[in-house]
Amino acid sequence: MEHPRLFEPGDPLVQRVRELCLDLPEAVEVEAWGRPTFRARKPIFVHVGSSMQRPYSIVFKTEPEEHPSLEQDERFFHAPYYDGAHWLAIDFDQPRTDWQFLAELIETSYRQVAVTRQARLLELARPRGSGYSN
Repeated sequence: MEHPRLFEPGDPLVQRVRELCLDLPEAVEVEAWGRPTFRARKPIFVHVGSSMQRPYSIVFKTEPEEHPSLEQDERFFHAPYYDGAHWLAIDFDQPRTDWQFLAELIETSYRQVAVTRQARLLELARPRGSGYSN
């Protein structure tokens, strides 16, 4: 069964997420379940559209140490099928979406699934703690 596409091609909000994700080393976009997913070659680090009810959201992997505190933040929620293994979701269609913060969440998620070579490439481009600079 083929899933219907959740977004129209060229959706400007999805495009902003796409640019953040594809700026990471060896990141690729793969459509799955009718939604864009972004992968560090194979493992997913961002899934756009947590559900039909919350299409403008990303599902991302947290750092294990930060996960409990993020769960307490009302901006985050558990997405269907991703509740385990430190995955959370956040909406990005709010007028006050903090795109810098979203970029940091995306980069953190990438670092959780990237292989050593990819992590090194990212570290060379943007050392941890230097802040996101896109």
